[in-house]
Amino acid sequence: MQDDGRIGFKDCRQNNQERDVTGLKKVQRALLSVTDKTGLVEFAQALTTYGVELVSTGGTARTLREAGLAVRDISELTGFPEMLDGRVKTLHPKVHGGILHIRGNAEHRAAVEAHGIEPIDMVVVNLYAFEATAAKPGVTVGHLIENIDIGGPSMVRSAAKNFEDVAIVTSAGDYAALAEELKAHQGALSLETRWRLAKQAFATTAAYDTAIANTLEKIAAPEAEAPVHTKDDKPAEFPAALRIAYPLAMPLRYGENPHQRAALYADGSGTGIAGATQLQGKELSYNNLVDLDACWELAQEFDEPMVAIIKHTNPCGAATGASVVEAYRKALATDPVSAFGSVIGINRVVDGEAAEEIAKLFVEAIAAPGFTDEAKERFAAKKNLRLIEVKSAQPGQVIKQVSGGLLLQDADTGRITASELRVVTQRQPTDAELTSMLFAWKICKHVKSNAIVYARDGQTIGVGAGQMSRVDAAKIGAMKAVLPLQGCVAASDAFFPFPDGLEVVVSSGATAVIQPGGSVRDEDVIAAADRLGIAMVVTGMRHFRH
Repeated sequence: MQDDGRIGFKDCRQNNQERDVTGLKKVQRALLSVTDKTGLVEFAQALTTYGVELVSTGGTARTLREAGLAVRDISELTGFPEMLDGRVKTLHPKVHGGILHIRGNAEHRAAVEAHGIEPIDMVVVNLYAFEATAAKPGVTVGHLIENIDIGGPSMVRSAAKNFEDVAIVTSAGDYAALAEELKAHQGALSLETRWRLAKQAFATTAAYDTAIANTLEKIAAPEAEAPVHTKDDKPAEFPAALRIAYPLAMPLRYGENPHQRAALYADGSGTGIAGATQLQGKELSYNNLVDLDACWELAQEFDEPMVAIIKHTNPCGAATGASVVEAYRKALATDPVSAFGSVIGINRVVDGEAAEEIAKLFVEAIAAPGFTDEAKERFAAKKNLRLIEVKSAQPGQVIKQVSGGLLLQDADTGRITASELRVVTQRQPTDAELTSMLFAWKICKHVKSNAIVYARDGQTIGVGAGQMSRVDAAKIGAMKAVLPLQGCVAASDAFFPFPDGLEVVVSSGATAVIQPGGSVRDEDVIAAADRLGIAMVVTGMRHFRH
């Protein structure tokens, strides 16, 4: 008969009728080996209540002994010492045989008895913190490699494969529920629970291997003392295979529309909108999250206090100010009608004065790095308002699904300074115009294409978003303006293909324009700007946003 992979056991499929695949299975011996010790002692104490023998390794065994628990070392179970700096301690037939043998199979039982292999009914393992190690500044390739767990994933997979007889526990978050079930069934766990834990275990090892593969793919050479991270962390090429393993953060009520299902998945970093903390308010919706991401990302473009008011991912008002409340008032003044039912992104802690002002408007959600006690108290009266506390995330790559595949690109982190602008008109911009153009350029980057943004003194005046024609975007931006347009500046996310769009912008009141340039008709557009007497600068950088 052929080997079925269980430590040399013969093919046992003919003995499947001997398996007990229903009902409860009592836990009599548990192997514990964890990196994250959260809740470990309490769970181990719950196990010993039902006479479970604890077998453990290294630091886990030490932690349990310090808590006064009786622990059997893994070397005593295997009869073989830990060796090679801990690289080999659980990779042993007495460990994997104890996990993998099928209790209802007579041949398996005879084999383990002949070789003195003791059954292991529960494996409690969480893996070396590879991703946390990889994220540390200055970590070397050699240190990273040493933090690739081998024995842990092997035990996890063995236990998960034999879920009919063995419970595999990979998350401290399961300890409390398992302790309750053990209590309810006098030290036994159900097949349903063992199956749930097994599926979770295979997902854990899949995500772990994905993290390793994705990290190592970015490292050019295996030099032990070389740093994993350099100043430019972008890979030279895109990965040969796109591996994505984000755990479920939470199911959502529905997607963009009620007939669509939706869920949020997070990368586990605790940063960005997916890793934010909701302080109050109704459950977040799919559309809330999309809009919150848009307003938060826009607010992060600025160093000074900034408020972005977003509707359907586009800013209907955005402004900077000396304080949050000043920035909010300026942003709201852009388009107070559209601001109703908006989401708001703020790049500063929200204080009581700002909260008092914002609370006058119906707002769906607010994203900020924090809220003072006074702000929380003021917002508490608006029970449906979602307050979201966010930690900034590092810019990542952007993934978009298309039929039959995925598109992957770098995040648009391009920024322009005044020294990088090129004046192409006879008239030079004033200092005030230059400052306003740089502000408008940052806002335009976050407006759906085709986009035209009118602005002045750190405040949007009108926003024309998502039009098929740049001329229409210019007209709509001017039409939406409730503040005076005369003397403002305008930003265009891409070049003007003809002078007509520029002519609309200038006729609306703009005296200076910032745009990428690069059209085959640039000379015609520049000539029009000179004829109209405005200043125009080009960036050499486009900001399409589809």
